[in-house]
Amino acid sequence: ELNIKHLNHNYHTDIITFDYSRGNRISGELFISTQMVKSNAAEHGCSVLKETQRVVAHGILHLLGFGDKSQEEAAVMRTKENEVIARL
Repeated sequence: ELNIKHLNHNYHTDIITFDYSRGNRISGELFISTQMVKSNAAEHGCSVLKETQRVVAHGILHLLGFGDKSQEEAAVMRTKENEVIARL
């Protein structure tokens, strides 16, 4: 519902990030689909915990200004996700 209502996407996604940041203050909400996280984990052969970490990192990176609309942005996003996960 959130995906259709707020993003006008008629497909499932693992996370929706609402960015309320202003100035130097980072603020937002992350809505995570546990169903999609479980599905992604099975598809990629990783644990649900590891996939949850990736999705949370993804949402936080959006709050920090990273995008994923283009292939180039998505590649940078994936690299940053991996850097974050490696530190956990």
